[in-house]
Amino acid sequence: MTVASILADKGNKVITHGSDSSVLTVLDTLAVHKIGAIMITKGNMEIEGIVSERDIVRAIARDGVEIVNNSVSTIMTGNVITCSESDTINSVMEKMSAGRFRHLPVAKDGKLVGLISIGDVVKRKIEQIEQEAEAMREYITQ
Repeated sequence: MTVASILADKGNKVITHGSDSSVLTVLDTLAVHKIGAIMITKGNMEIEGIVSERDIVRAIARDGVEIVNNSVSTIMTGNVITCSESDTINSVMEKMSAGRFRHLPVAKDGKLVGLISIGDVVKRKIEQIEQEAEAMREYITQ
């Protein structure tokens, strides 16, 4: 199974902001859409960064609540690790575990084409294991 299969089910709509947006604006977007991270992009969907709830909490703890008035570019992760639609579920699990992050942008030719979460990956992995178990049961009973 690949990242493309996750995007085929969930879609590839990604909520984004520009790097000049305030942290407060990003916080509001996260709350309104009930999401844990937001991609920071240029107009042509070129990835500039990613900001998660965790990034915001750490920035507030470090610099104080006034940080919410600053540009999101001051707290975003700029060197974003991405995956491609052809990556396997196992490979993205490894990336997410190694990097200790819960959101992984999907890129093609440097442009954002989707975003997957650890929840998406775990759901797909469970489905895969259930299919393998069912195939094994059918094999044994034949």
